[in-house]
Amino acid sequence: MRDNSAVTSPTPRPWTPAANAPAPRLVATDLDGTLLRDDKSVSPRTVAALAAAEQAGIEVFFVTGRPARWMDVVSDHVHGHGLAICGNGAAVVDLHGGPGRHRFVKVRDLAPEIALDVVHILRAAAPGTAFAVERTGGLHHEPTYPPLHLEAGESVAAAEKLLADGSPCADQPVLKLLAYHADLAPDEFLALARAAVGDLAAITRSSPSALLEISGPGVSKASTLALCCAERGITADEVVAFGDMPNDMEMLRWAGTSFAMGNAHPDVLAAASGHTVPNNEDGVAAVIEQILAARQPSGDGAPGDSWKSDS
Repeated sequence: MRDNSAVTSPTPRPWTPAANAPAPRLVATDLDGTLLRDDKSVSPRTVAALAAAEQAGIEVFFVTGRPARWMDVVSDHVHGHGLAICGNGAAVVDLHGGPGRHRFVKVRDLAPEIALDVVHILRAAAPGTAFAVERTGGLHHEPTYPPLHLEAGESVAAAEKLLADGSPCADQPVLKLLAYHADLAPDEFLALARAAVGDLAAITRSSPSALLEISGPGVSKASTLALCCAERGITADEVVAFGDMPNDMEMLRWAGTSFAMGNAHPDVLAAASGHTVPNNEDGVAAVIEQILAARQPSGDGAPGDSWKSDS
């Protein structure tokens, strides 16, 4: 779910690439609130657009805050490389094996000692904060952490025990620390936490509640996407990115072309270079279709019209 209840869908803002802009080689898209409809489905139009992009030689990367085990919704729609960026950049996962058989290709973990420092800082800055620890093998949480997720925790204990060297899951890298506050507003909690923690860790959010997602320093959707693109010889100018929430903002600013969904958080609308229609109207598919149409010659043999974000 996304915190879009107070956001009025804007009129899509047309965007036309500069005359010397390189052709897109990679599409990077968030899932919840972006590629997926609110019922968590992938529409037939979007399925067709993803397949057409890959067939045209444009790689598609799913870039999400979800853990790898929640990727079943799109595992049937990966093509070519089969990779997805999960956990806000904490992991690159190969989805070729299908539901439940993913493989971690790259892990950018959060050191337990840093996570523990963050726990102590946030407890002092925002008393009443409850914590959960997302490891490669599953979720572990404190007794006061609410049932916000699709599954029960693997274990329940104080954060100090969940992060201890002797914990039963200590051999599994920490992907994210989650922090929840029952009384603070989501953006207020985010601002407070960033001020208190500083550069010790990367903090963002994507939930409608005051739930923060905390990664290792420098870890974000943008930084991991940049690594994956560098491995492929793809520059930021050749990337088109889509998102709707604060955890997408670095990626949208990094990409040469970026689109905020019509249902996006106000800060995301300001950060993106273009706007498309909301997720429930297949905004990602609409832009991909425009990209592909622009690659086709027109009837007189001239290049197709420049693609925009207002279809």
